[in-house]
Amino acid sequence: MSLSISRQPGSTHKMAVFLKTLIISSKSLKPRTHLSPSFARLQVRSMATSEINKIQIQRDDITFDAYVVGKEDAPGIVVIQEWWGVDFEIKNHALKISQIEPGYKALIPDLYRGKVGLDVAEAQHLMDGLDWPGAVKDIQASVNWLKANGSQKVGVTGYCMGGALTIASSVLVPGIDAGVAFYGVPPPELADPTNTKVPIQAHFGELDNFVGFSDIKTAKALEEKLKASGKPYEVHVYPGVTHAFMNTSPEGIARRKGMGMADDNQAAAELAWSRFKSWMNRYLSA
Repeated sequence: MSLSISRQPGSTHKMAVFLKTLIISSKSLKPRTHLSPSFARLQVRSMATSEINKIQIQRDDITFDAYVVGKEDAPGIVVIQEWWGVDFEIKNHALKISQIEPGYKALIPDLYRGKVGLDVAEAQHLMDGLDWPGAVKDIQASVNWLKANGSQKVGVTGYCMGGALTIASSVLVPGIDAGVAFYGVPPPELADPTNTKVPIQAHFGELDNFVGFSDIKTAKALEEKLKASGKPYEVHVYPGVTHAFMNTSPEGIARRKGMGMADDNQAAAELAWSRFKSWMNRYLSA
């Protein structure tokens, strides 16, 4: 059982300090997560590429790739990547979301412009180099694309880095109807959750050790800020699990174990998916 608490742009320097702190927290992770050739082949098979379509979205004078799957004219959900990039696991999540009844159209914006981290060091480097305000603009453009292509309502969800960007988007991106964030909170210089404009549900692992980003203290601080926002919210903390507990594919489990995350996360993930479904169905129904 999870413990639940429920109720219905900053400076470049400070952002750099936040990212440095997050990277220091990740030093406790085991570094050996580079994909072997056989692992890479498994990765490709996990991507369900026959069901996910690659598109291009424009914002300002920039064009970026995105990946879309699901029913036409269904409510849309922008699915935001972890620090790895648009890899097998985020595509697995998007595919699963598209199949949740009554059906959704899931869209993944490629925030790294095609780059994918194959080990912790690469993922750290990619996230450290991310233009976070620019990523928020990509999310805005993704929301606009969904609404222009048949989705009357649009939610946002994300994992790790994507969880932080989900909360930031709930503050900064017009047109969002609901958000679900997994184990990630943005620095206040990017967005203050007190100012969220939409219902937010958030999920954290009790044993998460990313201090200031997704640990239990950060989860409780987020709960207080969401309470102050006056918008409906839920914050769920799952006992006995660490970071990235939603990654339950065979490859995702292998990667988590390679990073020292040996917890049994299957039950927590199933419960979180159930809560995700209830939240999105409540706020994205026509």
